Amino acid sequence: MFERLTAESVNPLAIPVEIRMTDGGIAKGKVVASGVNRSLADVLNGPGNFVEFEPYGGEPAFLAKTRIAEVRPLGVPKGINLKARLAASEPLNPHAVLGVPANAGYEQIRKAYVALAKAYHPDRYATAELPPEVLEYLFTMVRRINAAHAALENVRKAQVSAQSAARADFSEKAQQAH
Repeated sequence: MFERLTAESVNPLAIPVEIRMTDGGIAKGKVVASGVNRSLADVLNGPGNFVEFEPYGGEPAFLAKTRIAEVRPLGVPKGINLKARLAASEPLNPHAVLGVPANAGYEQIRKAYVALAKAYHPDRYATAELPPEVLEYLFTMVRRINAAHAALENVRKAQVSAQSAARADFSEKAQQAH
């Protein structure tokens, strides 16, 4: 009776296609894949007699599957394997991840971190219709950026702590000398 709210039903996937109808007409637009039907083949071969279609420059409509003679996906490039690319990357170099030189100061590191955190933040892409591989890549990048910042922040805190200890030791020796 009621469809359960899931990620698939809230964020449907729009697949760009060219459809040739049985009457010879051609339409270009997007087939909407929602629910568990997340691929073009699932939508066309799935249950139901209609396909949700959004023509470019037109109003969304439902097309009867019996009127569709041919469907061609448009401009779907071969995806790169982002998971393998991330797994093959070198160990975490915090300066390289944040794009700052090794001798960068606290302010420069903080500015780079804030800029990258904003660029890759998941809320920025919450309404975008992105493939799962891209979303996984974005989440991985956020984790790497946070880990790089945390590593550099730990180094900075250790340096501040060591400097404080050295100052305390110096002032203690100075008091003892008097």
